[in-house]
Amino acid sequence: MSSQQQHITISLPRGTLSLTYQTNCGTSHDDLEKNNRYQLEDLLGFAQRINPKRAFLFVSKVLGRHIPVAPTTMRQAFTDLANSVPSNLPEPILVVGMAETAVGLSAGVHQALQTRYPNALLLNSTRHAQHADSDENALLTTFSEDHSHASQHLIYKSADNAIQAQLLASKTLIMVDDEASTGNTCINVVTALRNSGLTELEQVHLTTLVDWSLNQTQTATDADADADADEPVSDQVSACLPNIDFQRHHLLSGTWQWTDTPNPRAIIMPSVDTTDAGSQPLADTGNWGRFPTLDSTDGFADYLLKFQKAFAQFSGQLQFEQKQLPERILVLGSNEFVWLPFLLAEWLEKETQIQSSSTVPTVKFSALTRSPIALGGAISTMMSFNDNYGLGMTNFVYNVEPKEWDLIVLCIETASKSVDDMWQDLDNVLVVSPML
Repeated sequence: MSSQQQHITISLPRGTLSLTYQTNCGTSHDDLEKNNRYQLEDLLGFAQRINPKRAFLFVSKVLGRHIPVAPTTMRQAFTDLANSVPSNLPEPILVVGMAETAVGLSAGVHQALQTRYPNALLLNSTRHAQHADSDENALLTTFSEDHSHASQHLIYKSADNAIQAQLLASKTLIMVDDEASTGNTCINVVTALRNSGLTELEQVHLTTLVDWSLNQTQTATDADADADADEPVSDQVSACLPNIDFQRHHLLSGTWQWTDTPNPRAIIMPSVDTTDAGSQPLADTGNWGRFPTLDSTDGFADYLLKFQKAFAQFSGQLQFEQKQLPERILVLGSNEFVWLPFLLAEWLEKETQIQSSSTVPTVKFSALTRSPIALGGAISTMMSFNDNYGLGMTNFVYNVEPKEWDLIVLCIETASKSVDDMWQDLDNVLVVSPML
């Protein structure tokens, strides 16, 4: 399959980002051609990080993290990315997602993959230390995401002996992230897992919405030959993973080059690099991936009931009625707690479409984050506030104007009183907590 290379240059305050990218996916699943519809402008915007390690940021338009996105758009991207993963992989299969940005993406990919691999496990990294109820329900390993604003990640074991045994017996690892820019995080994850007992790994599949790490992993000759699927590619990631069959899957791929402006202004980054538990206890929201799980929807039924009860009180009703739902709804997850809120947004999207007869309702999803990003480019607005975990750090939400929404559903896994007064003071914000 031939690939059409394109070039673009993005000017940011601290420098220039030059991209060369391919509009085909470079994946091996039979449904590959479906994904060719994704163009750069469909997938990404660009912004400036408030981070001295790396000055630029790829801002996804389909992830629902820094730009509000319709749940149907997110679900389509999850499914298309999952469809790029081959069939007939050696099992057991482990899907690992990267906190905080990709924990919802990984759950969506995992859920779609289970149509072919029903016994695949999901396990996300986390930056929130968890209470270990026993020696089994304890830390499995840690790793570093070197370029990140918060570099340290934690990965936990399962308290279920059968699940833990399946985890350690994994033969295929599907690592899910929003983007790859160097491939180093993948190497760090695989190395940490193998050193922690996953000694049976045969295959590793780096599965990302966009893969920009080709200039980090290929020679110039290889990059020119990459359009031909029959040509071998010298991948430095693969070279760092001995005895592993390494493959890449993505919706768009390319290379990047960054050029600093002369004498760039110094950056002061907020303090967000912590894996502490925080002073606010986490409620029981089920197991959607912080511990190994077969069912990422565990806990959603209870969370939906919590929303319905909270909305009934919010709207002055004795019980929840779909017809009371407004037309413009924004659902916000919080940090790593995004998968159950996404499922809620998806449910609301369907319900409002059923109820509406004359107008087209709008339901979108986004999330609070600890990621500091400068205004400009893909970031048009920024709100900052104290985090709800009791970590004493600043959190942010981007591209959200509260007055543009009839209802903002702020989904948290801590107590309602833990959210900043800024949210409490907005009369169109409904805080949904599992702690009633």
